[in-house]
Amino acid sequence: MSDMEKPAFLGVEQSLKGKKWRLRSEDDRKALTISQRLDVPEIVGRVLAGRDVPLDEAERYLSPTLKDLLPNPSSFKDMDAAAARIVTAIKNGEKIAVFGDYDVDGATSSGLLKSFFDQIGVPLRIYIPDRMSEGYGLNSPALETLKGEGMDLVITVDCGILSFDEADRAQELNLDLIIVDHHQAETRLPNAAAVVNPKRHDESQEFTYLAAVGVAFILLVAINRDLRDSGWYEGRQTPDLFRLLDLVALGTVCDVVPLVGLNRAFVSQGLKVMAQRRNPGLVALADVAGLDEAPGTYHLGFIMGPRVNAGGRVGKADYGPRLLSSPNPDECMELARVLDEYNQERKAIETQVTEEAMEQAERLSASESVLVVAGEGWHPGVIGIVASRLKESYQRPTIVIGLDGDVGKGSGRSIAGVDLGAAVGAARHKEMLIAGGGHAMAAGLTIARDQIEPFRQFLESRLADHVKEALKGASLGLDGMVGVEGATVDLIEKMEMAGPYGAGNPEPRFVVGHAKIVKADIVGENHVRVILTGVGNRGRLTGICFKSLETPLGDALINHRGGTFHIAGYLRKNTWRGQTSAQILIEDAHRII
Repeated sequence: MSDMEKPAFLGVEQSLKGKKWRLRSEDDRKALTISQRLDVPEIVGRVLAGRDVPLDEAERYLSPTLKDLLPNPSSFKDMDAAAARIVTAIKNGEKIAVFGDYDVDGATSSGLLKSFFDQIGVPLRIYIPDRMSEGYGLNSPALETLKGEGMDLVITVDCGILSFDEADRAQELNLDLIIVDHHQAETRLPNAAAVVNPKRHDESQEFTYLAAVGVAFILLVAINRDLRDSGWYEGRQTPDLFRLLDLVALGTVCDVVPLVGLNRAFVSQGLKVMAQRRNPGLVALADVAGLDEAPGTYHLGFIMGPRVNAGGRVGKADYGPRLLSSPNPDECMELARVLDEYNQERKAIETQVTEEAMEQAERLSASESVLVVAGEGWHPGVIGIVASRLKESYQRPTIVIGLDGDVGKGSGRSIAGVDLGAAVGAARHKEMLIAGGGHAMAAGLTIARDQIEPFRQFLESRLADHVKEALKGASLGLDGMVGVEGATVDLIEKMEMAGPYGAGNPEPRFVVGHAKIVKADIVGENHVRVILTGVGNRGRLTGICFKSLETPLGDALINHRGGTFHIAGYLRKNTWRGQTSAQILIEDAHRII
């Protein structure tokens, strides 16, 4: 039975956000069986049942370990060749550089390699391209610069899989190139000494869900193995790879790859390492952000990640990897403070571009299945975030393009069920784009100004039916209902057993049922805060609905008139002045009275 055919949970066919509510799992027997077999709370069994975790895999799902899940590095194509070339460079004292993307995945991948090389006492040059002047990915001028600095070997991380011309240029420069990437590959590969990518067409496809930082970690396992087997560590300190899992966790969460299989082990173990506060850069980042509790996936994705990203968005692309790999606490604190300031600057730029993009979207949303908006001078560092905002607001695939002269750089975000990356790839093959690619939920592109309208029409014709079908099935998945008095810190801590949560393992979403709003006010930047009480005035619960002012949901909460609602959202712990309480991050609601 499809989601649309199932009865609506609590009878909510159309919520204040226009969605049908559905239970992720109605298999109470399976939930109870998991609970009894593993001796865990029933709510944990329900969460696992809602994610279709098989009974025989439930125990490993709750306790993912690298021992069980980390593959033999040699099972990846070109991994042995990549490790052998790097080990040769290390032993011969060659000059090595890592070329990374400027997002969090690229920054953590670069910082990961730098930290490992520092542990073994080998210099490593980090090169991160400038988003404004160099654009995304490997570029020939950068390779020429690195060659001029005397580099013998360049390792790309989180980029390079489509850099055919640049790989040829590296060969002309007599500069060896190793590509470590996780983006979609073509049937042909760049001409490099090794190309390590789980999305190569000749790979098993078992690990296509890995972020680049996960692939980079497996490469380090291979390098470490080869150095050990060759006797290189005799008389030297052996590096501790497990100390680096905090960086792997940060990059994996921030790249929004599915938290399944090996990724669950990376993040689960990485969060434990991060809680030990051993990486000076991550410690400084947490302290500057005012994080006073053990970090979880939410903190990585929404507090720490944006600050690492901020340097690349405003022209200081190497600040992130420098912060993540520096052993100097004073330097880390200074970098963290600067990145925090850049993050505030990024927010201001983002707000302005969002307002202008929304104005265009308002004129298009009623008639267009795909939103394509473009503006003069829109900063390339924020267009991806703005695309996400518009996608969420209008529930349409969205591409935001910043124009500079005759050329624009665009970033796109899609909705579930609509493969935007494939559509952008098809447009590139039709020569409508200067460059472009991505995956189902996100894409990037470079386009001539006069091709924007034909591109918009192409996307509309290709994706309109897919969007219509996806919107027809729009629903909100829920894991159950609790009363206000049942939404407690104890319940939240029990649910943490089934974490870490993220893409592919969604955080449990509950309905706080029959909740009466006793107070509502506006806080911060267009957020709505409410105080809830339950039936018979039992219990108290604070709720926050972010960026909801002047939306149907926010207006209904503000103008509650003492009404009773079903409130849907995420239950989270809130620590303030040493006291921890439960709160709900409101995603949706349905008015009862």
